[in-house]
Amino acid sequence: MRVVGRIATHGCAAPSVVVVAHGTRDPAGVAVAGQLTDALRARLPGRSVQLAFVDVLGPVVRDVVASVPGPVTVVPAFLTRGYHVRTDVPREVAATGRSDVTVTAALGPHPLLRGAMADRLRAAGWRPGDAVVLAAAGSSDERAVADVRAAAVQLSGELGCRVRVGFVATGTPSVTALVRGLRAAGAPRVAVASWLLAPGLFHRRLAGTGADVVAAPLSTHPGVIDRLASLADVAAVRRSA
Repeated sequence: MRVVGRIATHGCAAPSVVVVAHGTRDPAGVAVAGQLTDALRARLPGRSVQLAFVDVLGPVVRDVVASVPGPVTVVPAFLTRGYHVRTDVPREVAATGRSDVTVTAALGPHPLLRGAMADRLRAAGWRPGDAVVLAAAGSSDERAVADVRAAAVQLSGELGCRVRVGFVATGTPSVTALVRGLRAAGAPRVAVASWLLAPGLFHRRLAGTGADVVAAPLSTHPGVIDRLASLADVAAVRRSA
């Protein structure tokens, strides 16, 4: 048995890892995708860890998966199991014709991300007693929306208060409407927790919601990197077993 990273491979080749991000034209968002990939590479020494995008940018998933040595673990760096995770990523993998590829679950919801959300919110200035809104991009996919609501329940347990869900782009209620409603109901302060992975247009919109506190995106929080590494590790252990 030999050990590569944290995985006992029992003589088998350690899987290559392909981190799949959404893709954005915002340089800050692209930088976060690269930083997450670099951090995961540092956590998995001796293994190939590459970045691919499922939309907007290249390199695309099928090209990266086709180019790396097998077996391959594909980790979708998405916070919910929406359309990209359930449809686009598997379709791209299938287009390679490879049979040695495992696609993991999405990043969230997960306790590691619950802690990351809470840390970001506290760092932004949240105080006990603040009304809290969890801001997500939004989706027409019911499973993705259910994941956002599950993340809000997790954050409620962490903070010890009710966390309401608002959306930035798709779905209702909007974050702005929730903040206004909480103000009208007498909330002295409103804090917005970010269920966004990277900076960009959606996060910038939160500055105009009227909230007193807006948390930074989860980005390269250690909890996010831990979750990426955990997904890669579990996939490798299952393959070895």
